Amino acid sequence: MAVDNDVYNELPWWDDDQPFATLEAFTPARFDYFHRVLTDRLRLDPAGLRVLDIGCGGGLLAERFSRLGAHVTGVDPSGPSLASAREHAAQEGLAIAYQEAVAEELPFEDASFDLVYCCDTLEHVTSTDRAVAEAVRVLKPGGHYFYDTINRTFLSKLSMIKMAQDWKATRFAPKNLHDWNSFIKPEELYALFRKHGLENQDTVGFASDRPKGELLRAMRSRAKGEITYGELGRRFQLGVHRDTSVVYGGWARKARR
Repeated sequence: MAVDNDVYNELPWWDDDQPFATLEAFTPARFDYFHRVLTDRLRLDPAGLRVLDIGCGGGLLAERFSRLGAHVTGVDPSGPSLASAREHAAQEGLAIAYQEAVAEELPFEDASFDLVYCCDTLEHVTSTDRAVAEAVRVLKPGGHYFYDTINRTFLSKLSMIKMAQDWKATRFAPKNLHDWNSFIKPEELYALFRKHGLENQDTVGFASDRPKGELLRAMRSRAKGEITYGELGRRFQLGVHRDTSVVYGGWARKARR
């Protein structure tokens, strides 16, 4: 099965009753983790940092980093997604630089950014190796790389492919949004980090502690049109978790030499 990246050209962002609203509802958990890393672990003031959002989509994370005072640049291969991101940023009074580009070929000089992050993207690229290499290239020595992606496990196939995409009674994501074979195990990602000069510093899972029965009922309610996609995402109450079997993320540091 091939990943259908064209869906990002067809569906609207910032609409509570469209599939990307589920992703928007999952954003706070990831952003809160990254913010804690920046301020508590690294003791960095986000204000003034040059930040690159790879695979920015409609700007869900870019807007949150921009509100911290960071100088954010967002890149994405989807022109319609970028148009939506620009429009929403303007409505919010946020100065974010958006431009069309793919993760495997970034249009920036070496060592251009203090922080690079890549979320919901590594499982969509044509070459994870090249995407990591390019992120490291544009990152300053000693800079930080934030990420999240999907693990390639039995549980991720069940939850992200079968339940989210395939089964009519529970599905809430567009068909072929993800391909299980494109998911990446943490140890595979760490190997790419080492190859390109990144040292992984931390890994966490992103999951829900809500009872499985409640989550199943919420998915069934969404499939029947009883609740919006955004409400489904909010009912999950996604948070940082020890369980990395489905969605995981973390941060790495580029060597100073």
